[in-house]
Amino acid sequence: MSTSDVVRSFRAGEASVYVFARREDLAAAAARQAASLIRAAIARRGRARIVVATGNSQLEFIAALVNEPEVDWRSVEVFHLDEYIGLPAAHPASFRLWVKTRLLDKVHPGAAHLMNADAPDLDGELRRYSELLNQAPLDVAFVGIGENGHIAFNDPHVADFDDPLTIKRVTLDEASRRQQVGEGHFPNLSATPAEAVTLTCSALMRVDHWVCCVPESRKAVAVRNALEGPITPQCPASLMRRRTSAFVYLDRDSAALLSVGSKP
Repeated sequence: MSTSDVVRSFRAGEASVYVFARREDLAAAAARQAASLIRAAIARRGRARIVVATGNSQLEFIAALVNEPEVDWRSVEVFHLDEYIGLPAAHPASFRLWVKTRLLDKVHPGAAHLMNADAPDLDGELRRYSELLNQAPLDVAFVGIGENGHIAFNDPHVADFDDPLTIKRVTLDEASRRQQVGEGHFPNLSATPAEAVTLTCSALMRVDHWVCCVPESRKAVAVRNALEGPITPQCPASLMRRRTSAFVYLDRDSAALLSVGSKP
């Protein structure tokens, strides 16, 4: 990244944190980092296996990533973090649709595995997806932070840092569901699914690298709790401080409540 773009950089536990003036600068820097990690995995093993986060916080980042040069997307295998149970793949709020339209249709990776969370045999689908994830090492995960501190759909009441599962069915808490309404994905709380499937915290910890994009002031409390509060499932995102290969990208707004990193 260009050091002139960075307002402040520091370590939070083992994680590397970078604060930018604008979310566009954050996204561009994160995309350069992600592309570099993907290229390195391909050079090392002949392919890269990545896990994609979705949602509004990832929009600029993914848009920048698909334009990064010299990424051999034919050698990339794509997974995603989570999906709503029972939501059809064509629903505008489906994470499968998000990944397809914003990433897959742009770069045409060698393989893409989407969670069919509306499958009649959901337990069988979870086994299928877990087996795919566990077939080989995962190189990079794109990870956001929810307003309640969740990573993927590991909300505080279901997060387990020692989870024996790779992917599981969860009940979403009201804060998570209200965030989806606030971001415009559903018209009201009653229309928002109450359940989802998600990679677990322990599965995410097995991924070699995390690239975390967290813009906007509405994430400031969660960012402060994740980077300066206790490392606890009550703030699942605090787990990133145990990752030596976690790269966290903030803007001034999301970093505003930090004791470090909020001022130039």
